[in-house]
Amino acid sequence: MEQTAEQLSLRRMIWRHLARWLFGGDGRSSDARLERSEAANEDILIFYFQLDLQTRIQYALNIEQFDVAKQMREKLTEIETEIIRQREAKRGSSKTEAQDKALNLLRVRADLQKAINSENYALAAGLRDEIAKLETESLAVSAKALAYQNVKYVFRLGQKVRHKVHGYRAVICGMDPVCCESKSWMETANVEKLSKGPNQPFYQVLVDVYVDPELLVAYVAEENLSAAEESEKGRFDHPYIEFLFFGEDTAGDFIPIKQLREKYDQPRYEASGDENDDDGNTDS
Repeated sequence: MEQTAEQLSLRRMIWRHLARWLFGGDGRSSDARLERSEAANEDILIFYFQLDLQTRIQYALNIEQFDVAKQMREKLTEIETEIIRQREAKRGSSKTEAQDKALNLLRVRADLQKAINSENYALAAGLRDEIAKLETESLAVSAKALAYQNVKYVFRLGQKVRHKVHGYRAVICGMDPVCCESKSWMETANVEKLSKGPNQPFYQVLVDVYVDPELLVAYVAEENLSAAEESEKGRFDHPYIEFLFFGEDTAGDFIPIKQLREKYDQPRYEASGDENDDDGNTDS
C-alpha cells in the first residue's frame, strides 16, 4: 500500500529517534534521564501503530481491497484487545483480580484456623505472614482503583510544561493518577524521595529534542512540573508531535487529537479565543 511522503518521513523520524534512544547516545549522564521511561515510550508507539492501522484499513476500503482490509481489521482487534488488557492490569481495577484476592484470603484464613486447632504453630506463623501480604496487596488494588475514579489532574493533554528540578521544556501526552511504573524504575528515579511519593499523578511527557535528544519521553511526578510561561511557549520539536496533536491553540499549547483524549478520558479544552472544535467536529 502506498504511503505519502509525509507518512514515510514521519516513520523514518520516529524510528531514527527510537533507535538513538534505545541503543545510541553520546555517553553523557544526567539526573533528568533517570525519569526516562521505556514503558511510556512503548505505550506511545503502540498508540501510533494503532492509528496507522486504522488509517490503512480505511484506505483499503476506499480502493475496494476488502480482503486486505479484513486482515488488517483482525490485526487491529488483536492490538486493541491487548491494549485493553494492559490498561486494566495497569489500573489494578479488575473485578476478577479483586475477587481472586478475596477468595485467597478466605482460603488462607481457613488454613490458619486449622493450623491453630492442630497446634501447628510454625505453619500458623507462616500463614499469618501470607495473610498480611494478601491484605496489603488487596488494599493497594482498591486504593489504585479509587484513585482512578477520583483523580483531579493539574495539567492537561497538550499543555506545555517545565520541569521544576531539571528545567527542560516538555509537553503532556499522557497521565496516570498514581505512579504505574515498575518497582525498579521507581527505585532508579528516586520516587520515594518525592514529598508525595508514588501516590500522586504522574505524566508522560515529550521532551524538546533540542534540549536533550536522548531523553525523548519521560515519566514525571506532578509535583515536579509547572505550567510553562508564555515566554517559554516558542518552538518545540519532537518526532511524536505530528501524530499526537493537531497543532497549537491560541495560548501556545498543543491540541490533542480526539483519539488521545478518548484514551485518557479527558474532555476537550478550548483556550480563550478558540472557537472551533480541536478535531474539526461539534461533539464534545
